[in-house]
Amino acid sequence: MRKQALLTFRVGPALALVSLILIAGAALLIFLTLLGGAIDKNPTNQFYFLEADTEGLGDADPVTRWTFWSHCSAMDGRNTCPGVRPAYPFDPRRNFNTDDIFGGNKYYLETRFMFAFVLIGLFFAVCALFLGVVALISRIGSFLGSATCSLALFFQTLTAALMTAAYVQGRNAFRAVGRRAVLGRYNFGFMWAAVACLFLATIMLCVGGVTGKKDRGYSSRNTGGRKFFGRKKSTKSNRDRGSFIDPERQRRMEKEDDD
Repeated sequence: MRKQALLTFRVGPALALVSLILIAGAALLIFLTLLGGAIDKNPTNQFYFLEADTEGLGDADPVTRWTFWSHCSAMDGRNTCPGVRPAYPFDPRRNFNTDDIFGGNKYYLETRFMFAFVLIGLFFAVCALFLGVVALISRIGSFLGSATCSLALFFQTLTAALMTAAYVQGRNAFRAVGRRAVLGRYNFGFMWAAVACLFLATIMLCVGGVTGKKDRGYSSRNTGGRKFFGRKKSTKSNRDRGSFIDPERQRRMEKEDDD
């Protein structure tokens, strides 16, 4: 029984520690994806969602890459983004001021909402990271961390789904008119890896909360094998009770002898 209680006590903190590593990894991957196109430094200037041949399309460069912040030209495998602004939409018709290519509200809205959802997901991931620290010492921290991590997972999954829908369709549309187009392996890998990390962290925090103990004092070792709220007989009260009963019985016996 003592061995089982000790094993149960160690499961919660161990799962919380692994969850912390997963959540931190997910937050880092999301952050790196956000930096792509915003900072012209290595390695973030290699991160993009879609690269396509756009030569001859309005005011487009020969090769264009789309990020969260702008459509950038590509030189020597690096992004060159002259101007950036948040929630930059993927909509070639609007991006290049031409009607010679596909576009429309579908692509525009998918990528605009994508930016909002990734920020919300990152916020909840950071909150879950702090709650994961509490989960190392508290079962309540595990449940709160799991709930917060599930919110981060929800918004990150929405972001990854919108990203996949918009840019895979965009790639196919470029290829349909004979233009080369490839997906950015880093951004796609980072975003879906973040989903996997958050999913595993959510499960582990929940399992850690269920299997962990609230306190070492609640283990069977410290309660003598009984439930915490179980009633325990008091030997002291029995002794005290006996101390009142025995003299009374003795006096009654002496009285009978006198009679």
